[in-house]
Amino acid sequence: MGKFVITQRINKEYQFNLKAENGGIILTSEGYVQKASCHKGIESVRINSQDNSRYERRIAVNNKDYFVLKARNGEIIGKSQLYSSKSAMEEGINAVKSNAPTAEIVDETLKN
Repeated sequence: MGKFVITQRINKEYQFNLKAENGGIILTSEGYVQKASCHKGIESVRINSQDNSRYERRIAVNNKDYFVLKARNGEIIGKSQLYSSKSAMEEGINAVKSNAPTAEIVDETLKN
């Protein structure tokens, strides 16, 4: 089972990474000032990850494929890593679809 891992950036913003069962990061969020907003972002990923039209497939300046997941309002909820091929990117999208709905939430900011 995948998991959402909440961490805090150097600038004190909260973010989450959706990790696959093997520990690989498949989606990274934007920064959030409040932890409650970070949790709302996670819920938005759970909901929107199942709708293929919410995924925008892109190509980075180095010609690597990646995707962003958007909310209903068009805002980006998360961004993928860079992939070596379109098929690898599609596997990443499928990993988000299969992991997000049931992924546990691990809050690493509570370990301090």
